[in-house]
Amino acid sequence: MKAQSWKDGRPLLEIAPETRTDRQLRGGREAGSAKRPRRLLRRLALAFLAFLALPYVVILLYAFDFVRPVSTLMLRDLVLLRGYDRQWVDFQDISPNLVRAVMMSEDGQFCRHAGIDWGEMRAVVNDALAGETTRGASTIPMQTAKNLFLWNGRSFLRKVMEMPLAVVADFVWSKRRLMEIYLNIAEWGPGIYGIEAAAQHHFKVPAAGLSRRQAALLAVSLPNPYERNASKPGRGLQRLAALIERRASRSGDYVKCLYD
Repeated sequence: MKAQSWKDGRPLLEIAPETRTDRQLRGGREAGSAKRPRRLLRRLALAFLAFLALPYVVILLYAFDFVRPVSTLMLRDLVLLRGYDRQWVDFQDISPNLVRAVMMSEDGQFCRHAGIDWGEMRAVVNDALAGETTRGASTIPMQTAKNLFLWNGRSFLRKVMEMPLAVVADFVWSKRRLMEIYLNIAEWGPGIYGIEAAAQHHFKVPAAGLSRRQAALLAVSLPNPYERNASKPGRGLQRLAALIERRASRSGDYVKCLYD
């Protein structure tokens, strides 16, 4: 609007028609307001994708031998001010008795699959479809991926996220590096992480000095280290350890990828 003339000391106002420029400015403001939510959603989507991609970037970092990864449980203990015991030990300083026992207990096809044991996975699916009790089909790469990047507990979402991480880790890392990381982040009791701390805690020996029976007891305690005490085994745990010890003694070709 603009003043055109004066009458009785008051201005007479004239309403000017909206110009093309005015319409463009108004349209630009409305378009800008509409675009703001879309920009926010786009940024949130990009942030989410970056969050999902981060573990794959970290896998590349963990390929370097001087990097010593920590698990999500170890980080949890730090956040809760509990602290934990973990003493990193290189693969060559871990008793072969322990490596063989863990393989025979947790993942007998470790050297033969590429992160996922598809044969075992199909068997589990078939059992579930038939209404039978299912057994675990997690490989050592899958457990390593879970311990490094995800969380404990049964969850379909976690399993979906775990599988591609396991495949990528198995592809990027050597089998020796994968086993080294796994054995250094596995939990063997409350606040006890890694095989060196476990060997010292349960048997007062270094990881390099574990006997076949001690290694078998530690291996069979892995699925539930809070209830299965390797240094104070019940009869059931002793029988299971004896079975794993026999399997480990015949592991032979199963561990060729680790001991060429």
